[in-house]
Amino acid sequence: MESMTSLNAQPVVVWFRDDLRLADNPALTAAIARGSRLIAVYILDDETPGSWRLGGAARWWLHHSLAALGKNIERLGGALLLRRGGPAAAIKSLIQETRARAVYWNRGYAPFTIAQDRAVTGELEREGLEVRTFPASTLFEPGSILNQDGKPFRLYGAFWRACLARDISDAPLALPQRLPGGPNIPSDDLESWQLRPRRPNWAEGFEGLWCPGEKGAQRRLTDFIEGPATGYADSRDRPDKASTSRLSPHLRFGEISPRQVWHAVRAAQAAGLVPQPAADKFLSELGWREFAYHLLYHHASLPDAPLQPQFAEFPWNADRQHFSAWRRGRTGYPIVDAGMRELWATGWMHNRVRMIVASFLVKHLLIPWQEGERWFWDTLVDADLANNAMNWQWVAGCGTDAAPYFRVFNPVLQGEKFDPDGRYVRQWVPEIAALPDAYIHKPWTAPNPVQLAAGITLNKNYPAPIVDHAMARRRALDAFARLKTRQ
Repeated sequence: MESMTSLNAQPVVVWFRDDLRLADNPALTAAIARGSRLIAVYILDDETPGSWRLGGAARWWLHHSLAALGKNIERLGGALLLRRGGPAAAIKSLIQETRARAVYWNRGYAPFTIAQDRAVTGELEREGLEVRTFPASTLFEPGSILNQDGKPFRLYGAFWRACLARDISDAPLALPQRLPGGPNIPSDDLESWQLRPRRPNWAEGFEGLWCPGEKGAQRRLTDFIEGPATGYADSRDRPDKASTSRLSPHLRFGEISPRQVWHAVRAAQAAGLVPQPAADKFLSELGWREFAYHLLYHHASLPDAPLQPQFAEFPWNADRQHFSAWRRGRTGYPIVDAGMRELWATGWMHNRVRMIVASFLVKHLLIPWQEGERWFWDTLVDADLANNAMNWQWVAGCGTDAAPYFRVFNPVLQGEKFDPDGRYVRQWVPEIAALPDAYIHKPWTAPNPVQLAAGITLNKNYPAPIVDHAMARRRALDAFARLKTRQ
């Protein structure tokens, strides 16, 4: 029998995935406690996800997040290895190079990730290796929150009440003080992965806006708690204000855990820094993220097919010119165009505006929600399979807990309500910035002298609306009525 000394001399592999942090990282903490030398590795796997391989904006974020993680690991005495390809082959290669006898990682919940975890675990265990996996990316393990009949919840409200009835008291795991270095073996060069765009560098505007990495995530959380969190319940829907946390990309890549966010906000509430209504509202948004992960776990087809199967027969429109106008922020509806331009310039969009632009695509233009989902997947730095799929289905009215299909956002009224002074629109649609407030969300209604004074010529430097709202709403409702009749 191997002695404990010889066992501990054999390295343990820690496989980083969407958990690019050192604090509150269960797999890392357990590996350190094992007393072995540590081999920290990230494997760029473009094979397993298939068509859901990381999009362009997410790859930009990944580059910077890995660079930050590598520096943090080096600071504590270790090194981050980079490998590319199928995880099973990459890990087996590491085993051969290092004689490691254990592999630890944190679990993922996308359908292809669940299948991959089972396959890799089976291959490694057949070779006599110790494999341990841990939950790390949600407050509750997907599959563990069920209704009284033992079935998944279909409504968010009931789901979140069930979550709140559980205990979320476990404190986040501490940041390691040091990491036991592993063998000196070859690593890919991060630059060789070419995760950042070069020519053209469409991500140039991202650089000054984001600070990927664990330190950036913690700073973002602190800034939110000390600032906008106080008024979050009242101002979270205002894109013209810095009223949200912008933690979504940090959560997406696991640079901070939902458990860390939960405890920090509750501690701030207990200290009197954040009112309870604001804390509850913000944490309910964390619950919405949680619901998405649980929903994807139970419905593997969520990213590709409507949860309500009758929507597979919906009479979608395939107007590519309309889709192009939507992507480029040239629909003629300023709040929609502002959101799409913000997305392209920053890799992010305010949540209220995400709902507005998604509703416009699906209901005004009758373009399939999957088209919008794909565009968001490629352009959002926080592109998350569960969240992206669930939210697009929610807006389209074909998911669980869905907004009724007959809710068709009026982009003019939405703009006037949530951007009342037009500051958000003026920032992202500067060609109409000189319009008075009364016309900023509906420039086509401005009298000719007002348009001329503002330097606007519709369909020249800014488009007229590509569809009429009343007509588009009626068309969408008619299509839905025909679908129900066929059913």
